[in-house]
Parts: sequence; structure tokens; C-alpha cells
Amino acid sequence: MTLAGKSSPAVAVVGGGAAGLTAAISARHRGAGVVILERMDRVGKKILATGNGRCNLSNTHLDIGNYFGSNPKFAYSALSRFDFQKTVEFFDRLGVTCKVEEGGKVFPVSDQASSVLDVLRHELEVIGVETVCQAEVKNIAGSKGNFTLHLGDGNSVAAQRVIIAAGGRAAPGLGSNGSGYALAQKLGHSIVDTFPALVQLKLDSPYLKQIKGIKFIGSAEIMAGNKSLAGAEGEILFTDYGISGPPILSLSRTAGDWLRRGEKVILKICLINYKSREELEAYLNDRLQKQSHKNLDFSFVGFINKRLVPVLLREAGIPDVKKNAGRVTAEEKNNIAQILQNWRFEVTGTNPWQSAQVTAGGVDVRDINQKTMESKLTPGLFFAGEIMDIDGACGGYNLQWAWSSGFIAGESAALS
Repeated sequence: MTLAGKSSPAVAVVGGGAAGLTAAISARHRGAGVVILERMDRVGKKILATGNGRCNLSNTHLDIGNYFGSNPKFAYSALSRFDFQKTVEFFDRLGVTCKVEEGGKVFPVSDQASSVLDVLRHELEVIGVETVCQAEVKNIAGSKGNFTLHLGDGNSVAAQRVIIAAGGRAAPGLGSNGSGYALAQKLGHSIVDTFPALVQLKLDSPYLKQIKGIKFIGSAEIMAGNKSLAGAEGEILFTDYGISGPPILSLSRTAGDWLRRGEKVILKICLINYKSREELEAYLNDRLQKQSHKNLDFSFVGFINKRLVPVLLREAGIPDVKKNAGRVTAEEKNNIAQILQNWRFEVTGTNPWQSAQVTAGGVDVRDINQKTMESKLTPGLFFAGEIMDIDGACGGYNLQWAWSSGFIAGESAALS
């Protein structure tokens, strides 16, 4: 039977997140009847959490180099056809005026993620997209022109085309619990191993409880052996489990990828990234000379966070942090400089899915048409958003992928 006895829609969208909502609007604008089937009690919950509640919905520096996966170039076609400018125009038509901030990050001028969701939901209502919440799709059977979607409550929905936009595994409390992968697998698709991305890192250090809550502007690198794999800079935060902050989130995909391969991963921290090594050594010589009458730990007050000082000195191999600053040896000064610019921690893992902003891995894009988002294995089946093996860097790139892939999937499903 059909849900609530209604006639079959042309397109059924599984998942009411950013990609699913865009896909539904795109398909409906092209004349298709559309129903959204959302597992949660309302659509768009994850949108509300993006950009710390402000919704970083795109980035002006839209480049394929900011995307990852087994084949990042897969995303190029969708991102080119529905780019940053078309995204801004799309939301402007819906009523959201955008602004550009540091790093090319695009936000609504209202600074409210809720305003983005509000206009999307309003558009769905105005154009006549049916939205059914608390409708968990358990199985999809059939192919183009004759799909049946079986729901957890025993009901079913018939549709001519299906768009799976069920998200990945990140932030399951907001809707994406990985259930879309099972649906894709039953229809013949392979899943590239998934792991959390844009997530905090766990570190091995005896000092974490002592320095938790300390923030600084610096830089970080992910290392394997002596090889630098990736780097980022900005505000970094020590926590009781390890480390966080935008640069760390940016590096977490690289760390997680190497960790899942069983490799040893090192995080290199530079607390003083605004001086060269030579400049830092000269500064330390001058400072310690001027502060020579003070205890060593107190001589750094005004330069380094007070709570960090004893930890840094112990890491530099100086057990007596109370000794006179004038008695510091050349070797000890060299060690201090080394810790300030090359402090290394072993990365033991990432925080769990609940803390992740995005999923790395997903449905293998080799079996998806990059120009239409249609399955190469099951005609009439389309994919949109995070469920695919494409993820972006921090800064609006993941939402842009959701809008772009959702728009193309919806358009293609309506016209196929």
C-alpha cells in the first residue's frame, strides 16, 4: 500500500537533511511529485548545528583541493554546475542574504542556522513537497519506475525514482546513523570504510588534565615518522582527552585515515608560530637575561599561559622549575625553544561519531554517475550528500557539497 493511502510520488527522497531538502526542492521545481521520508521527528536538525549555530553554508574559495575521498574529482561536476555563486543566489531567492567572513566562509547575515532551515521548510510547503517525519526506511526494492520503500512501521511508499540522502554516521543524535549504507548495499553498492572526520583528536600525554581549557593561536601538523602529512593554523584548545579547535578538526581526517591503517600518528604543535627559530632563540636569550633575578617558571609569565609554563619546562627536561632564570644553560634554552615550536604528541584516536561533524568514506562513487548522481547499478536510484565517499575540509565545504549534489540529484531524478 502507499503511505496514508496517497498516490505515488514521482520521487521519494530518503533523508531530510541539507542534501535531501535541496534535492526535493530541485525535483519539485522541475515538476516532479516529491515526498521526503525523514527518520527523525523533524527535518534539518543537523543544519541547525552547523557553524556553531550560524550555518557556514559555503565558501568563496570553492576548489576541488578542499575535498577528499577515494576519488575527490568525482565532486567536480556537481560543484561546478551548482557553485558558490548559484548557492548564494538560491538562498537569496528563498530570503537568506549571505555575507563572507574570514577565510571565505559564507554565513547568513542573520547569523542564525535556524533561518536557513526556516526558508527551506517554507519553500517545501509552498511548492507542495510532502514531508513525512518519523518514517524510517528499512528497505528499498525495485528499479526505475517501480520502487517500493518499506518503512519501519509497516507502511510502504511506491515511487518512480528514489534519492538516498540519508547522511553518514557523524552526529547520529541529529539524524545520520549510517542506516543509508545498508539501503545502498541491498541495491548493489559498495561502501568505502567510514571513519569520523572534522573531529577532535585524542592524545597520549600525562599533562592533559593540567592544561585542559588552555587556548592559543598557533599551528599544528600531522606527522608519520618525520614526514609532514598535513598542517593548519589558528586557535587551538587543549582538552582533558587531547586537543580541539578549527586547525585540529581540519587535520583530523588525515590523522584518522592513517590511524585506521594501523600507522603511528604524531601531532606536532607550534605554540610560537609568529617567530622563526632563530628569532625565538634570540628572544629567549634576551628575556631570560632581563628576567635573570626571577624563578625560571615565573620568568615566562607574560609570554606563555601561566598554566602551560611548568609543563613546558618539564617537557624541556628541566626538573627544577624554581631555579634562578639566570642559571638556565644553553642546552636547556634550546630545549625550551624546541618545545615551543616542535612539541610532539602521539595521537591515540579521534573522538567518537557523536562528536564528529562529517563522515569520511561512504558509498563508492565509482558506481555513481558524477553528472547526474544516478546509480550505475540501479536505474532510477540517485544519491546526494554525505552518504557518498566525498567529504570536505572545515569551512563550509561539506554543506556546499550537500547543496550541489542535492540540487543535481533532484534535477536529474525529475527529468529522468
